[in-house]
Amino acid sequence: QVQLVESGGGLVQTGGSLRLSCAASGGTLSNYAMAWFRQAPGKDRELVAAITWNGGYTYHKEKGRFIISRDNAKNTVYLQMNSLRPEDTAVYYCNAGPRHHTFTSPGDYWGQGTQVTVSS
Repeated sequence: QVQLVESGGGLVQTGGSLRLSCAASGGTLSNYAMAWFRQAPGKDRELVAAITWNGGYTYHKEKGRFIISRDNAKNTVYLQMNSLRPEDTAVYYCNAGPRHHTFTSPGDYWGQGTQVTVSS
């Protein structure tokens, strides 16, 4: 059973950048499709980005600002966030599903979340 641990969150000013990391253990990362979700106070958890098992296809809710990538050799998935806005403030969660999962619903495995706060 894969375990996921996020890191890289923090406080950043509007227009700044952060790179989140999700380290996987207990499984081979290439066996999983991966995604990032976020949840802001009072809002539902929403899909931010997703990536296929080999990185061949990606989805981004925030086109042009966020980039998901993965390094299967390092068992790590990343979310590069640029031009951050206050409305990006949320807890960001790493999520894993079966190799060909499409994330119309979340995969079975979650990280603990990392807080991203964007100040105005």
